[in-house]
Parts: sequence; structure tokens; C-alpha cells
Amino acid sequence: MEVRDAMKAGKTTVLIPTGGVEQNGPYLAAGKHNYILRATGEAIARKLGNALVAPVVAFVPEGNINPPSGHMLYPSTISLREETYERLLTDIAESLKAHGFMHVILIGDSGGNVKGMASVAGRLNKLWGGKATIHHIPEYYDYAGVKKWLEAQGIREGNEGIHDDFAITAQMMVVDPTTVRMKERIAARKFSINGVALSPPEKTVAMGRKIVAYRADVTVAAIRKALGR
Repeated sequence: MEVRDAMKAGKTTVLIPTGGVEQNGPYLAAGKHNYILRATGEAIARKLGNALVAPVVAFVPEGNINPPSGHMLYPSTISLREETYERLLTDIAESLKAHGFMHVILIGDSGGNVKGMASVAGRLNKLWGGKATIHHIPEYYDYAGVKKWLEAQGIREGNEGIHDDFAITAQMMVVDPTTVRMKERIAARKFSINGVALSPPEKTVAMGRKIVAYRADVTVAAIRKALGR
């Protein structure tokens, strides 16, 4: 009923966020992208003002399953075949269209998500014939841009050679500090990443919120541009 009433009030745009479950090391929870999207998805919807957020698509392509490749070479990863992923996105998008959403927005927090989202958006736009639209927004997945923005804030990282960085950790801490093993790392005096201290935690969480807001601004501008076309 809440969704029904929100749509009647004008929220006819819906975000489909795609995350993933992949190896990270040694501190981060495997579902890091899903945690981040809980923060960024809400921030984007609130900035748009007329949007709701669908549940995060937690499983995405992470490499070949057999023989394994990419992230699938490491424990904790769960991968989908590309065709499975595209069919899943297609069914989710068409379900939301059937309920009356006019604009479906695809965003992905991991690189392996991009190809499938672009493919599904292109195919469904042709099929829907203008009765509703679907857009993949690649500008959301721009961690190079986030790194450049962080450097302008005075945060410059080294490279410790692990699948982690300050932006990822800070965004995860906004949602749940336990997902970066905060207490354990503080106790072991390892609460830093790539040479950047994460203490005090409150400061890192505050920067995480700024990163989320920055990404939301970039994404909302891209969404509005896409809808304007």
C-alpha cells in the first residue's frame, strides 16, 4: 500500500541497484557493494524527489563459474552467468513497469554489472516502444572520479595491493561499521587503508556521507539528462 500511495503521489521513477558478492581482503564483508547501495540508492532517490528504490540485486556476474575466473578464483564470491543476470534484470524491470512505473533506472556499483545493464536497457526500450523508459546510468560507477574528488579533499592513497580503498570503506561505514571489521582492526592497530588512517571513526563516517552525497549529485544529474532525452 505504501508503494501504491507513493506512486499516486508522483513517484513514478524507480531505481534498480545492482551490487554483488565478491572476494575482498582481508577486512571487508563480501557483500560490500550491496551495503554501499543501501546508502547511495536512498540518497539518489531523495535528491530526485520522485523516485523509489527497488531491492538491491545482490548477485551479479563475477567471473566464470567453471572453470573459475576473475573474482571466482577466490572464496566467498557468488557469480551469475551473463544470460542469467540479464534475464533477472529483465524480469525485475518488467515487473516494475507492470505496476505502473514510467521510468526505470539501472545503476551498478561493480564493473561486472555494466554490460548486462546496458544490454537490458537497450533491448527493453525497443520492446516498450515509449510506453515506459529504462536507462542504464554509467556515471554512477565512476570510482576514478571519486578518487579524484577525494584528492581534492586532501585524501591521497597509496596502494597496499588488496581489494579495498578509502572510498569503499568509508561508504560501508556509513551503513554498518561492522562490515569493515572496525572493532577488530582498532584492537589490532590496523585501522587504516592504503596509508590513510580511519580513526577517529566519526571522521571517516562523515567523509563517507560526503562521498555518498557526491555520487548522488553526479548520478542525479545524469539521470535527469537521460530522462530529458
